[in-house]
Amino acid sequence: MKQNFVLVLAGIIVGLVALWLGLSGNPPNMAVCVACFIRDTAGALGLHRAAPVQYLRPEIIGIIIGALLLGLAKKEFSPTGGSAPFTRFVLGVCVMVGALIFLGCPFRLVLRIAGGDMNAAIGLIGFAGGILTGVAFLNRGFSLRRAHEQPVAESLGLPAVSALLLVLLLAAPAFLFFSTSGPGSRHAPIWLSLAGGLIIGLVAQHSRLCFISGLRDAVLFKEFRMLACFLVLLATVLAGNLITGHFKLGLAGQPIAHSDWLWNILGLYLVGFGSVLLGGCPLRQLILAGSGNSDSGVTVLGFLVGAAISHNFSLASAAQSAEAAGGSTANGRVAFVICVIIIFAIACLNTGASKSTREASA
Repeated sequence: MKQNFVLVLAGIIVGLVALWLGLSGNPPNMAVCVACFIRDTAGALGLHRAAPVQYLRPEIIGIIIGALLLGLAKKEFSPTGGSAPFTRFVLGVCVMVGALIFLGCPFRLVLRIAGGDMNAAIGLIGFAGGILTGVAFLNRGFSLRRAHEQPVAESLGLPAVSALLLVLLLAAPAFLFFSTSGPGSRHAPIWLSLAGGLIIGLVAQHSRLCFISGLRDAVLFKEFRMLACFLVLLATVLAGNLITGHFKLGLAGQPIAHSDWLWNILGLYLVGFGSVLLGGCPLRQLILAGSGNSDSGVTVLGFLVGAAISHNFSLASAAQSAEAAGGSTANGRVAFVICVIIIFAIACLNTGASKSTREASA
């Protein structure tokens, strides 16, 4: 009963924070998006030169630091790593490619649906399909093997880099790239963004919030509490959008989205499948990285490189606008095929572990 209350409260708090950040200046239906914000951060660091999506997002920093602080306070900071780091890096790249074909991570999927974007609702088909494909491999024994204890300095790497990036943003912004138009130019004030990220990091660390675990756990363990958490989050943001007049039901004219329905489905299929193999969605990877898991830190670096590749090589979809219909690119479609092949290869090559190995990895 206590865990049920924690998850319901987590859904409400995270939903309210998302509404708060959206009303404070973050892009519409993108108040919090791990994939988009890592993409913007990659642009701010000069890893790609797509001018409309360059801003060092304090929310990402806040999520990592929030998870670190609560993990230390609860004595849950656990320096571990060594569970197929390079494989996780590659999976991180592939998940990011899929997210930028759809134009959002699972967190943004929920926010887009709550804003009335039916393109996201259609994409949910692919997300569920990807999760179920991953679950099928889990049932057959997929495992990236057990992580081992690591030096504390190794596990503090990503939180330390995050803190340095915050210092850079505050003290030397001239060294960064900033959008003057487009999604990157829309953001809440730095301290509000950082506070929002910290709250999400604290709540997600305590509740184990993960946007794939709802369906995954329902199928594997007949456990539905996390699904209920997402429904509460969705209902909270939906109610807020209706109250503030930011709800717009339909397919056309949705902010920073496209109505290329097939590639919305396929992009999220890649995200769902890859996230199951990684053991958590992009948000969960940030939380684990902040809690001492250096393998998740490597995965986050995979997200960062995947975002840079997506924009440097025109893999990311274009958003719908008054001038263009938007949608997937030819390069993005080729990249999807390559990424699906890679993920299936990883899944097949790491399936068949013994029961004892799987239990040790849990």
